[in-house]
Amino acid sequence: MASIFSNPDFQIALLGGGQLGKMILSEARRMDIAVRVLDPSADAPCRLGAQHFVQGSFMDFDTVMAFAEGAQAVAIEIESVNADALEALEAKGVPCFPQSHVLRIIQNKVAQKQFYADHGLPTSDFQRFSTLKELTQAIDLGRLAFPFVWKLGQGGYDGFGVSVIRIADDLAGLSEGECIAETLVDIGCEIGVVVARNKIGESQSFPAVEMEFHPTANQVEFVVCPSALPPEAIAEAEALALRVSEAFNAFGLLAVELFYTKSGQWLVNEVAPRPHNSGHLTIEACSTSQFEQLLRCMCGLPMGDSKLLHPAVMANIVGAEGFSGPVRYDGLSDAMRTPGTAFHIYGKAQTRPFRKMGHLTSVGRSVDEARARAAAARDALQVRA
Repeated sequence: MASIFSNPDFQIALLGGGQLGKMILSEARRMDIAVRVLDPSADAPCRLGAQHFVQGSFMDFDTVMAFAEGAQAVAIEIESVNADALEALEAKGVPCFPQSHVLRIIQNKVAQKQFYADHGLPTSDFQRFSTLKELTQAIDLGRLAFPFVWKLGQGGYDGFGVSVIRIADDLAGLSEGECIAETLVDIGCEIGVVVARNKIGESQSFPAVEMEFHPTANQVEFVVCPSALPPEAIAEAEALALRVSEAFNAFGLLAVELFYTKSGQWLVNEVAPRPHNSGHLTIEACSTSQFEQLLRCMCGLPMGDSKLLHPAVMANIVGAEGFSGPVRYDGLSDAMRTPGTAFHIYGKAQTRPFRKMGHLTSVGRSVDEARARAAAARDALQVRA
């Protein structure tokens, strides 16, 4: 392939203009790769950094096809895009990251779970239900017992569409639609591995990270690297993540979320075919970030070094409870006095409780030092309206 740097004939079409796209654009501008962006919001974070920004729906087939006309590659930064359009673009010879067949499976949690079972990938036991009524009938008939994890097939995102159901009262308010009920797993810890895979089948994983979740928001609070698990367990996790990527035959990035049970068993939870929250710390902690690695895959460039340079801990910056409206950041000056800490503010104009408004990554000589820095900076900053 001819050099893509400063090449006016080479352009990437990105579906989605949120914070993930903003971080892709940061790397693309550094490498002088042209990226155009499509997003339904006029205030999308990517509006300022794109080579060309188009306001429109990435769920509309005709809009996506017109937007991607003339692009040399197409990427997504959110799963809820039109898979039919990706398939049509592929038929025209435009490589998509991920491919349409990967996206179709991942867009539906029922299909995703069945994929793991069909391909012999370890995952928790589950039952499929066409409707919520069918699920409640299974409970009444004794075919499904509490507790279990309910997951909506289509439309769930970032903790929404997932609930732990312990008693009958917990069924109230669940969304209607196809769903699964997973056996509640005795989780020791949750591990994330981001795998990069290019069009010729070369794969490379980033270091496994340990994810810690908010107790009620079902949302990542801290991402820690390296994990405290033994090296042999981490090697198993990274090998399993590569197996998952190969099973999907996914181009670009695949973020694999794994459960490590208290009995020492690895289970695949979910995957995301795009840059992921669990890989944000690669910007400061690795020679090549997940965002640059995605660009390298799309541009046919060699993959970069993904080894960990130093311990790092990422903390999400989210909207404070009880506040919704135009955003303000209280305590930012105090937070930014924290050594070894980089701040990424996403540029969202409106805040609401637990909405991801940014993240910070702290590095240190040890995980303990990095974690103390990340916690101090996170606690000093309040996102309010």
